[in-house]
Amino acid sequence: MNDLKSRILHAVEDDLTQIEIALSDNLNPYLEQVSQTARHILFSGGKRLRPLLLVLSARICGYRGTYDTTFSTIFEYLHAATLLHDDLVDDATLRRGKPVAHSKWGNPIAVLVGDFLFARALSIAAETKLPEIIGIVAAITEDMSQGEIHQLMVKGKIDLSETEYHEIIRRKTAVLIQGACRSGALIAQATKTQEKALSTYGLDLGMAFQLADDLLDYTSETGVLGKAVGADLREGKLTLPVIYALDKADSSDRAWMETIIAAREFSEDDFQELIEKLHHYGGLAYTRQVASQHVARAKEALQVFDPSATKDILLDVADYAMIRKT
Repeated sequence: MNDLKSRILHAVEDDLTQIEIALSDNLNPYLEQVSQTARHILFSGGKRLRPLLLVLSARICGYRGTYDTTFSTIFEYLHAATLLHDDLVDDATLRRGKPVAHSKWGNPIAVLVGDFLFARALSIAAETKLPEIIGIVAAITEDMSQGEIHQLMVKGKIDLSETEYHEIIRRKTAVLIQGACRSGALIAQATKTQEKALSTYGLDLGMAFQLADDLLDYTSETGVLGKAVGADLREGKLTLPVIYALDKADSSDRAWMETIIAAREFSEDDFQELIEKLHHYGGLAYTRQVASQHVARAKEALQVFDPSATKDILLDVADYAMIRKT
């Protein structure tokens, strides 16, 4: 894992440097409070996956302009906005190992700075002078909002289906990554075949990343993950490892698992026993299998492109989705 991560980071080092500069230079609030709150979430250790994917997607389609990093900020601002709002909705305490914004500045400031970041993303999208990208940003905002509302509506729902779960994570996570990749193709004036390939790559990559996140809630540690492990279950969020295990469990174990899910305030021993049941009934293994299928589809989509260093990086990013620890 470390070798793959190191290889990716070495290959995109210059791109990440330029993205960091662009994120700072294009924020442009006139209120210091907005800047302080936005920077708290923007510069707290994010992976910059979404802006990087726009840059790489444009490059693999032959883009040689100078505005890709500026336009890439659209998708990090959108991402940061959703994190501010999600942390408040979920009553979270930690994000990337630091106190969440609303615990420092209060709920109203967190909500409004999130709104500012959404608007800032749309303003930069307008600077592309490409109606398709403005449409992508608007559609992403609609999808992510409805995905979050959908998740709230089914909190604690024991009979949540795998199909419904997939639709939630598609809207909440995958469409943003898909949009970044597709927008890179549009900026590069790519062919329709290239645009479709990168859209498919982004969607499947986004699904794989969210599935990996859901695994980490049961396989990582708070200090590594940067947020409390078991948080999803304590918030009543049923993710694929639990959905699958519930479906396969015998009546006794299912009844016990339902009690833990309903209680939410479970002990560490209970949580460890739940993890053992997720192993026993194949919930963790099945989730890895589904994530691996998405990774394979993402990589297959790139086969329309000729071999290149950029293509190699995108392939590596897909593989990294499955083995990351944070």
